[in-house]
Amino acid sequence: MKAGQFSDEQIVAILQEATRGEKTIAALCQEKGISQATFYEWRKKFNGASTKDVQRLRELEKENARLKKLLAERDLENDVLKEALTKNW
Repeated sequence: MKAGQFSDEQIVAILQEATRGEKTIAALCQEKGISQATFYEWRKKFNGASTKDVQRLRELEKENARLKKLLAERDLENDVLKEALTKNW
C-alpha cells in the first residue's frame, strides 16, 4: 500500500493485533500489505501507545502548530513596530 494509507489509529490496532500473538509478524504484514520494515518502524514510533494516546498526540501537535503561528505573527508585529519607532526618532 502507499505510504500514509493507514491512520495512526489503524497502525495502533495493527500493533496491538501483533502483540496478541495470534499470527506471526510476517503473516500479519502480508495480510495488511505492509513490509516488515514498516511494521518495525511503526512499533518504534508507537511503542505501547493506545488509540487515545495517539488522538491526544494529534491534538497536541495541532495546538503546537497554532501556537507557533501566533508567536511568529507576534514577532513580526514587534519587528514592524521597532522599525517604525526607529525611523520616527
